[in-house]
Amino acid sequence: MPISAAAFRRALAQFATGVTVVTTRNDAGNPLGLTVNAFCSVSLDPPLVLACIDNRSDANAGLQASRVFGVSILSEEQEAFSRRFATPGREKFGAKDLHTGETGVPLVPHALAHLECRLVAFHPAGDHTVYVGEVLRIEVRPGRPLLYHGSGYRKLEPDPAK
Repeated sequence: MPISAAAFRRALAQFATGVTVVTTRNDAGNPLGLTVNAFCSVSLDPPLVLACIDNRSDANAGLQASRVFGVSILSEEQEAFSRRFATPGREKFGAKDLHTGETGVPLVPHALAHLECRLVAFHPAGDHTVYVGEVLRIEVRPGRPLLYHGSGYRKLEPDPAK
């Protein structure tokens, strides 16, 4: 029985995810990036992560050419970054408010974590490409994550023990 795109979207909207911004650079050194919630860990040894990127995104060619990418795990105060990077085009980089990681990838300042990765594999998967990266550098700060559930942004309830 075929699954409609609308039914598939409704079902997956029930799965709460964190929100990341994945960035890279193209051959000319121009920054590329987009909001990604299809992100997870793959392996501890070596440290590997994966990110699924829509084939329509210009970040695909850049990531495959540069072989490096950054992941900024957003805090609950960074919904504006998520919305900004969810739009197509390069205008999202005009604000000059990102900083550059050691691998040359742009990173969202004050994110809960930054992971700078070296591309080790990529696999076509329907209308997306699955990228696997080895984590070369990590930076972590405390805070509360930005979540996405039911087709909207969410926040964790405050911890009553604190």
